[in-house]
Amino acid sequence: MPYRRLPRLLTACALASVTLTGCMGGASGPELPPASFVAMQEGPGEEYVIGPLDELTIFVWRNPELGAKVQVRPDGRITTPLITDMPAVGKTPSMLAQDIRLQLSQYIEDPLVSVIVNSFAGTFSQQIRIVGATEKPASIPYRANMTVLDAMIAVGGLSEYAAGNKARLIRFDKTAGKQKEYALRLDDLLKKGDSKANVMLSPGDVIIIPESMF
Repeated sequence: MPYRRLPRLLTACALASVTLTGCMGGASGPELPPASFVAMQEGPGEEYVIGPLDELTIFVWRNPELGAKVQVRPDGRITTPLITDMPAVGKTPSMLAQDIRLQLSQYIEDPLVSVIVNSFAGTFSQQIRIVGATEKPASIPYRANMTVLDAMIAVGGLSEYAAGNKARLIRFDKTAGKQKEYALRLDDLLKKGDSKANVMLSPGDVIIIPESMF
């Protein structure tokens, strides 16, 4: 075998080794700053926006017959006594209460209306969706101060064949007006207890967990 071919062969082997190492390693890309396992200070999140299938209680002071317990229909509307097909999705409870008050003011003087959310699903922009190699992929409502660890507990953790350190977090950046991707190290978080791998979530985040090739 001519010795001239030896450098080319060594170069090819080196490139193959680098490629294989990249496949076996964790995800590359920007990472979010770590979050503590327990929030240092609890605080309210963004104001809740009503979503389809939310269950609401409408209370009208001194006029209980005009109130109702209703579920938001899939088309985003509700029906209460004297009000038909009132849009509810995309509104905060206080906004919906104000709209109902304006409608009822045609029938009674200066109504006082309250809207209580009894059971919530939220809009897609307020949910956290976890898909891929997890025990039970799901869409869960966002809670104030929620972290990746909270989301993974909610879906039962990683599946047996998950490549946790190759997981990605997809987030829509409202300021930039575009979608961004961040690397997650779920194996380090769940199997090694690495607190630096825990990050804060935002409403609308999507976590994608691929399966391992090996």
